[in-house]
Amino acid sequence: MPLPREFYARKTIVVAKDLLGRVLVHVDFGVRRAGRIVETEAYVGPHDLACHASKGRTMRTDVMFGHGGHAYVYLIYGMYDCFNVVTEREGHAAAVLVRAISPIENCLGATDGPGKLCRALRITRARNRLDLTDPSSPLTIEEGTPVSPRRVARGPRIGVDYAGDWAHEELRFWIRDDPHVSRRR
Repeated sequence: MPLPREFYARKTIVVAKDLLGRVLVHVDFGVRRAGRIVETEAYVGPHDLACHASKGRTMRTDVMFGHGGHAYVYLIYGMYDCFNVVTEREGHAAAVLVRAISPIENCLGATDGPGKLCRALRITRARNRLDLTDPSSPLTIEEGTPVSPRRVARGPRIGVDYAGDWAHEELRFWIRDDPHVSRRR
C-alpha cells in the first residue's frame, strides 16, 4: 500500500528524513521496479532560493503548489529526469528530491543519483503530477523499513551554488555508509 496523504502533508524537512528507508515503486509496462530510498534533499518553499518555486508559479512548478503526495518530475541539463515528492499543504510549494535508492527489484543500472535512479526505474516526465497516494497509480512510495535517526547524516544540497546562503543549508539527508548514496564525504 502506498503511504497516505498525511505522510506528505508535514513539514518538508520531516518528510525528507522520513522518506529514508521507504520503497519507491514504479510499475512500468507490467514490470515492478523498486528501490529503498537512501538519500533525499528538502526544498522548503518559495523563500528557499534553491527551490524551483522561488521563481513563482509556472507551468513547470504548478504541481508544487498542490496537495502533498504528488510526483514532481522534471528535466535537468536537457537530458535527466528527476523525481520529487510534493510536500506540505496546498498553496505552499515545497518538495523533496529523491537523490538515490538502493536497488530492490528490476532496476536497470546504477541508482546513485537522481537522474540515474529515474533511468533505472524508468521514471519519466510522463509521470509528473501522479498522485503517489493512489493505490492504482503506477508510481508510489511504500512503507519499507524506517531508519534509526542515528544512521541519518545531513549536509548541504548538491548543485545549488547559485542559491546564495541557501546553498549552505544542511537540507540533504542520507543513510550513513550506504553504498548507493550519490556523493559520500
